[in-house]
Amino acid sequence: MPEVATPARHDPTPLRSNGSGPPNRSDIIRTAFLIRAVEERLLDLFAEGELVGTVHTCIGQEFSAAAIGDHLRGGDLVFSNHRCHGHYIAATGDVAGLIAEVMGRATGTCQGRGGSQHLCRDGFLSTGILGGGLPIAAGAALAAKVRGGHQVSVAFIGDGTLGEGILYEVLNIASLWRLPIVFVLEDNGYAQSTPQSDALAGDVAARASAFGVPTGEADTWDWETLWRRAGLAIDAARNGRGPYFLRVATYRLRAHSKGDDDRCAAEVAHYERRDPLNRLVATGRSDIERLRAEAQHQVDDATTAARIAPRPRPVPADEPTRELRLHPVELDGRRFVDSLHDALAAAMRTHPELMLLGEDIEAPYGGAFKVTRELSDDHPGKVRNTPISEAAIVGVGTGLALRGMRAFVEIMFGDFMTLATDQLVNQASKIAFLRGLDAEPVDVVVRTPMGGRRGYGPTHSQTLDRLFLGTPGLRVVAANSLVDPADLVATLGRGGYGPTILLENKLLYGRRIGSTAPKGFTVEHSDDPFPLARVSADGRADVALVGYGGMCDQLLEACDTLFTRYDVLAQVLCPMQIFPMQWAGLLELITQGRGVVVAEEGPGFAGFGAELLAQLVEARPDSPLQCRRVLPKQTPIPAARELERDAIPQVEDIVAAALAVMDG
Repeated sequence: MPEVATPARHDPTPLRSNGSGPPNRSDIIRTAFLIRAVEERLLDLFAEGELVGTVHTCIGQEFSAAAIGDHLRGGDLVFSNHRCHGHYIAATGDVAGLIAEVMGRATGTCQGRGGSQHLCRDGFLSTGILGGGLPIAAGAALAAKVRGGHQVSVAFIGDGTLGEGILYEVLNIASLWRLPIVFVLEDNGYAQSTPQSDALAGDVAARASAFGVPTGEADTWDWETLWRRAGLAIDAARNGRGPYFLRVATYRLRAHSKGDDDRCAAEVAHYERRDPLNRLVATGRSDIERLRAEAQHQVDDATTAARIAPRPRPVPADEPTRELRLHPVELDGRRFVDSLHDALAAAMRTHPELMLLGEDIEAPYGGAFKVTRELSDDHPGKVRNTPISEAAIVGVGTGLALRGMRAFVEIMFGDFMTLATDQLVNQASKIAFLRGLDAEPVDVVVRTPMGGRRGYGPTHSQTLDRLFLGTPGLRVVAANSLVDPADLVATLGRGGYGPTILLENKLLYGRRIGSTAPKGFTVEHSDDPFPLARVSADGRADVALVGYGGMCDQLLEACDTLFTRYDVLAQVLCPMQIFPMQWAGLLELITQGRGVVVAEEGPGFAGFGAELLAQLVEARPDSPLQCRRVLPKQTPIPAARELERDAIPQVEDIVAAALAVMDG
């Protein structure tokens, strides 16, 4: 590998720590020694069999964290990657928590749940997915800007992240909105084992400057200049001048992870000799030896404490089971889209820190289905058009929520949710797990229209709900025509439910709430935040028809047909929260009749219906209940109207299945 960078010429300008005077160089050197002592101890513990998993050390790169961390103030947030230990120590000083965490102890930063790569506590978040924390950092910076504060987000990345598209989505948003965020690229010349020359084209700094983000360079060998330039970058962001991109040339002296190092031994030896900490040790100065010994003593104490600390307790896998209680309701027949619009407006009046983000949601357009029409006129700056960057805007919503704000993010079509999957499955849903059960939930809501029957074709008509069902920490709620969306939005606006996907079937927008319920039947809701809706003849039923979301209206029409044509009493059961699911009450209602028909839109394999029937069999293995599933006859969904009809279960198919149950 060629020289990573030429050390910058020493600038005689006095160093300034947090703008309050010359820094204590001993403090920065002490932090660097502390980071190295921790990393070396973790490698020793792994070799001795006391650690499991992986360990990515930053040995050789310590002054990046130590110098930059010296500029942090209370309220600043630091976001890191898999090589996060140095950043964590520089930001928090929590050596004991870090060592206990990597050793899998209950006294660890995340009570042993996160391990080496996933650290989360007030002011710090790291993730093992390259670039995954960047939009969250931008969201936290947006919260600081909206509130008028002077906090900054500092986001550390490695040069491997230059290959991730999410970086460029976030650079664009940070520049567009002039967010107080500093991107720190620790450029050690390798992406795991791949030399930069094999994986990177073009100029690194030009990537940021193309978005209008100012850039600067420094290196860890001249850490005083690095300190000064980092201070200028952070001060600029803190004082309203927008984002900054700082490239820090450095070198990793140990393997990417534990022992996987194929680099030339002579190359590594060259940088061992050049390493600033090694050079300080070589001076033999007593003050340097004292700082080094203090760091070692602190690490020894932390290791001893971790060895005797208790193991972590298991995390409950499911929400506590609630008793299902039903009560009758009257529905006012308003148009679904109007109620949803008014509910969002009311939520923004009630919660001044609630923000709406999405593509084309501002006036005059007001969103693809006009849910947010005119809201930006009443709440300027709180209803924001975003770039077409689904992953980034979901992450920004998570960052807002991490700062204690509320965020509703609109993804224009449910098909585009695939572009935001990492932010939901690997990021937002994991934060509560890492923070602990007693921490405040991260209340980000992602609204999106799902389903077909609008003639939009195969990439704008899918029902992709099953991709998110079963993800721990991610709530999935499907609106239907039997529950007023105003109640739903009010519940989510109050917060406390964590990351939530709100599915809105496209056909719901123009329908009137409760208009498809058969005459003479009673509509009931369960006493839950996201209620199950039941339509029945005073609770009596020969057969249960179960579905959610847009299928609710198909089931209601089938219920009416069964009664008026065949004298069969059916009850329609439409759960709203489809994950995590409260199965016990639903199964109890199903087993009151002779059988059940489950209908759903989209492919049936590994879907909600399959899980429901599996739960039913497990709960009542000896039950004589007859079961049927009704699925679309064709997927993917074609645009042609005459073919699109077969892409959802039809009323006549549901009726036929119910009659088969009765005959069974």
